[in-house]
Amino acid sequence: MAIAAPGQLNLHESPSWGSRSVDCFEKLEQIGEGTYGQVYMAKEIKTGEIVALKKIRMDNEREGFPITAIREIKILKKLHHENVIKLKEIVTSPGPEKDEQGRPGEFVVWGGDSSMILSVCLELQMCYMRQLLTGLHYCHVNQVLHRDIKGSNLLIDNEGNLKLADFGLARSFSNDHNGNLTNRVITLWYRPPELLLGTTKYGPAVDMWSVGCIFAELLHGKPIFPGKDEPEQLNKIFELCGAPDEVNWPGVSKIPWYNNLKPTRPMKRRLREVFRHFDRHALELLERMLTLDPSQRISAKDALDAEYFWTDPLPCDPKSLPKYESSHEFQTKKKRQQQRQNEETAKRQKLQHPQQHGRLPPIQQSGQAHAQLRPGPNQPMHGSQAPVGAGPSHHYGKPRGPSGGPGRYPPSGNPGGGYTHPNRGGQGGGSGYSGGPYPPQGRGAPYGSSGMPGAAPRGGGGSGYGVGAPNYQQNGPYGSSNAGRGSNMMGGNRSQQYGWQQ
Repeated sequence: MAIAAPGQLNLHESPSWGSRSVDCFEKLEQIGEGTYGQVYMAKEIKTGEIVALKKIRMDNEREGFPITAIREIKILKKLHHENVIKLKEIVTSPGPEKDEQGRPGEFVVWGGDSSMILSVCLELQMCYMRQLLTGLHYCHVNQVLHRDIKGSNLLIDNEGNLKLADFGLARSFSNDHNGNLTNRVITLWYRPPELLLGTTKYGPAVDMWSVGCIFAELLHGKPIFPGKDEPEQLNKIFELCGAPDEVNWPGVSKIPWYNNLKPTRPMKRRLREVFRHFDRHALELLERMLTLDPSQRISAKDALDAEYFWTDPLPCDPKSLPKYESSHEFQTKKKRQQQRQNEETAKRQKLQHPQQHGRLPPIQQSGQAHAQLRPGPNQPMHGSQAPVGAGPSHHYGKPRGPSGGPGRYPPSGNPGGGYTHPNRGGQGGGSGYSGGPYPPQGRGAPYGSSGMPGAAPRGGGGSGYGVGAPNYQQNGPYGSSNAGRGSNMMGGNRSQQYGWQQ
């Protein structure tokens, strides 16, 4: 096969294209996905060469091979330039229902790192911009419009070489610009105003507007026209570049959607004012790239002759650039999406399971009266009311139960509800305490029949709590301090035993 010299058209085909199977390559990971296919980083099994493998979507197989893929293959086969992606070969893969018949399903292109590097030094900006304009000038000279210039379609390898990639929307054009072309091309943030206003007759100037957006993004550190839809995109362009009229853009009123989308108020051009901190020569070049009238917009050839590229500091040599790790837009988006999902999941779990904050009693200060109970040997059961300090005489907290004053606890006992503290013998009703009259003596036995802790619940020989003497006087809700208490089974004074302050 005769190989075209750099900068010349490659008019000869290799007869072996399409004869090899995709099985000759090992897919390493997916690095991109678009409307018409997926892109994988792959390794040729025989040579170990790392390439990019693009799989053509065949969802509409009844309609035949996608016209966009045919157009891309045709264009890449004839382009041969150091700043344009190189089509190595076309390989086939068996269809899902036709194992014996291979169909053109995939093709291999030169692999590189898909990322535009922002916030770089001036020499590096110049180096990348010069390579971008050189590759684009080669395409325009050979009458090819790229129609999708954006950061993720510029591949930069570890040697600093930039290559134009993704020619899925590219097509040939004629110099007279009389052909009707679709205006539904170019990613919204990089789409020129003539396409947004509905023109179908255009040329290389549409690519130069996209290059101007990339140039401003390199200088500014972020996109300058991040519109959400076409009307908002036009409004952002008009706010920075001024409103179009017959004076600054002759013939604009004849563009199909101009009357519907023209600005309702006058807007002056503010590009120099907003970006006054840019380098003077860079700002002059950006002004000519972002000219509203496409006929006055600078070409790639003239841009390469601009003072920006011929004034110190001069563009650096790509081989002198620092090495970067492999980075692809597809992978970066996946990482950011996974991070957002993890954050949302954590928020949902926090709302569903709020942290329980126990209400702690106040800490006792030295020299003050008793403010906190110390736990005794018989701890409160789970779910019961914890004792709360109430002064030097050590009263328990207010009982929970029906309000009733002096007749709150009848002499015959507490048949239901009432105070349910587990450390007091049968005071409360319900499932945990037995009802009925109180026995004449003090508390019941602290443990079951075995006499050992844990053998049975306190106060009974088997299940449930046994009844015991009330720990308060029956003629009122509470007695005096220590009045009416049952006998101390442990012996000694309770306050002394537990260290409570008097």
